[in-house]
Amino acid sequence: MSALSSSSAGPQQGLADRLTRWARGLSGKAEAADDSPPEQRVRTGTAANREVVRRRKLYDDIGDFLFVHDLDLTPVNFSVALDYLTGTNIGIEKAVKAVMMERGQVTNGWVETVIAEQRADEITPEALAAMLDKVEESLSLFTGLMHESRSSAKDYGAALQEQAKDLASGGDAEAVLARLVNLTRSMVEKTRQVETQLRDNQKQTQALKSSLESARQAAEHDFLTGLPNRRAFEGALREELTLAREQGEPLAIGFCDIDHFKIINDTHGHDTGDRVLKFVAGLLTKISNDRCHVARHGGEEFVMLFRGKTAAEACALVDKVREDLAGRSLVNRVNGEKMEQVTFSAGVADVLEYEHPRAALRAADRALYLAKEHGRNRVYVAVDTD
Repeated sequence: MSALSSSSAGPQQGLADRLTRWARGLSGKAEAADDSPPEQRVRTGTAANREVVRRRKLYDDIGDFLFVHDLDLTPVNFSVALDYLTGTNIGIEKAVKAVMMERGQVTNGWVETVIAEQRADEITPEALAAMLDKVEESLSLFTGLMHESRSSAKDYGAALQEQAKDLASGGDAEAVLARLVNLTRSMVEKTRQVETQLRDNQKQTQALKSSLESARQAAEHDFLTGLPNRRAFEGALREELTLAREQGEPLAIGFCDIDHFKIINDTHGHDTGDRVLKFVAGLLTKISNDRCHVARHGGEEFVMLFRGKTAAEACALVDKVREDLAGRSLVNRVNGEKMEQVTFSAGVADVLEYEHPRAALRAADRALYLAKEHGRNRVYVAVDTD
């Protein structure tokens, strides 16, 4: 027995060494410390320092760009500055150069318009269908990888059993050990490949999920104000109407329109007009919750939905916002001049008094324009005359 152990120690020790080296390679660990010459390490350190300096300069350049153009510190503005300065997005770079040649300055409103146009171009039925195709492809690949992994594990188990039988029957121990090592190496390599493919698949699926969520957000939200758009509001109206009928609750709808908005744009510029829209949107958002929905209907119009509120109660809420806005002294941020009083008019209707919610919306719209005809800066409740 001792002679057999002695004669096989050399080959087994060699296999152990090979397995050790292979395991190190598999784990990605280096076998020794960094033996590179000092001058090479210095060059590597210098490259890292240059990268730090480059990134710091880019941050400074982005900050200067935002400051020079008096842009708000928002992720969108930061992203546009980055794309322009690095040339990452050729479309953005060309658009920024064009507006700077034409006007000499980039504005918040211009940035929002350009980004909104880009997103609108990207989110087409064809693009959405392509994303869904990729999701299905990823799911199919994932299923295939799982099936392949299970099959490989099953085959590996069967092969191990066969080799165990050979070892138990007194076969050549060294040959059996070599076959076991080869089997294990093959299985580990397959496992590594499957894990790599699964990681790649997971990254692609996550990216697609993010793209689909961005598409959904862009399709249902107004980019300028951040409020839901008309499409999203119509969906909320259907849901809230169903809940109100099921639970026996009142449901009111309101229409709001900024007074003399064209004069604001003509007098102070479209960028200031955009800021006014966002300001009014912010005031209306303060009264929104899971039972009160506010959306931008288009232009300078906003629409509101109040579940659990009668038309009179909803009118009182909207009127508080109107009073708050009318009492503000707004200033044109471009030149520091005080602006004329900014107000809005609104109309409110009881949704359940009408056969169809669209009829209630039209009634609120009629009440809105009646408020404008009677002097603006007021909120009227619609009266069902049908």
